[in-house]
Amino acid sequence: MRKIIIASHHKMAEGLKDTLNYITGGHGNVHALSAYLNNTSIQEEIDELLKDIKEEDEVLVFTDLLGGSVNQAFFPYISHAHFHVITGMSLPAILTLALEPENEYLTVEKIHFALNEAKEQLVYVNEFAASRLEDDEDDE
Repeated sequence: MRKIIIASHHKMAEGLKDTLNYITGGHGNVHALSAYLNNTSIQEEIDELLKDIKEEDEVLVFTDLLGGSVNQAFFPYISHAHFHVITGMSLPAILTLALEPENEYLTVEKIHFALNEAKEQLVYVNEFAASRLEDDEDDE
């Protein structure tokens, strides 16, 4: 089983999970952790999310900030087999990895591929559009 956890400060994780579910039709075992909305410690929330995880299961965690407390709370788990923590939430990256077949573990290469694909979608559209206009003018 693969469990995907989207974890953030406040409600960003809920929004990404909702959008992911909209696009995929609810595909996958996806959970949101919106930290610091109540008096529950983040460790208690993590423990609750991980209580049913077996040794052979795969966990994919997306966090909002590399140096943030949410990411730091998941850091101790990276020594577990098949436990991946990725920071800098990106809908394209989450979508790509969420749609990977669950019959085999994610490889480092697949994770890097998804992250690189997501990076390519981070575009300053003003310049992109201007370069497209220039290309169109050159073609005439």
